[in-house]
Amino acid sequence: MTEERDIVEEQPAAESTAAGAEPVPDPEVALAEDAAPEAQPVDEPDWKDLALRKAAELENVRKQTAQRVQKASRDGMRRIVSELLPALDDFERALAHAEAEEGDAEHHLTAGIRLVQQKMLDALRRAGIEQFSPKGEPFDPHQHEAVAQQPAADGAAPGTVLEVVQNGYRLGEDVLRPARVVVAG
Repeated sequence: MTEERDIVEEQPAAESTAAGAEPVPDPEVALAEDAAPEAQPVDEPDWKDLALRKAAELENVRKQTAQRVQKASRDGMRRIVSELLPALDDFERALAHAEAEEGDAEHHLTAGIRLVQQKMLDALRRAGIEQFSPKGEPFDPHQHEAVAQQPAADGAAPGTVLEVVQNGYRLGEDVLRPARVVVAG
């Protein structure tokens, strides 16, 4: 039995392939298969497309960040203005009271207060915040707050602002505080 085993082991490789073992691939056939388009792996990414997508993604992140910064800036300005506006209103009331009592609008104290008030308004203007007084304009509920209604006088059309009780303030298109007004009825 050992002799038979030795004889099988001594048979050439070609005979063992015929007996059912796997054939050895021909090198020329293997090269031809590698060159064929079907032989390329399907999973390889399109690098140009991937780079364009990542660039677009980065641009979107930049835009979103810029919008967040701008919104945070506007929100900060709103907070500061909401704290400063009552002081400006107090200046206006103090000046109106002092000028009405003294009978002299150019009194030194009122001139000094008016100067401080103007500096505060200029600082707000430089920050993009503007004061508005809609006297004579049509009433707009998005920009005005009606505190009273009076019969139309002097030919004013109904719905027109007759008097401004308190000025309004805007930051660009956003109304920070609506103007408090008396409307013609």
